[in-house]
Amino acid sequence: MTNDSVVVDDKVDVREELDLSTAQWRRLPGPDPDSADGPDIVEYAFVTHSDAVTYVALRQGSGTDGTVLVFTPSEWDAFLLGTRAGEFDRPA
Repeated sequence: MTNDSVVVDDKVDVREELDLSTAQWRRLPGPDPDSADGPDIVEYAFVTHSDAVTYVALRQGSGTDGTVLVFTPSEWDAFLLGTRAGEFDRPA
């Protein structure tokens, strides 16, 4: 069986053009107050692109040189709705 699906990165140009050097990274408070500065904390920032769209950037809080995920406003809204609906909860 072969996998004929093709992965398309539809935001490759946007990601390369976003100015993350001026992003104001935020952290969500974790369940453990002592973990607020740990390496597993996720940081997010709202970054406006030259196309006037504000994207959401997500990164691991342990470093600024790692992978940054970029979400369009509609992708971010869908993610938040799914989270609130429990779509990403661990099975009981």
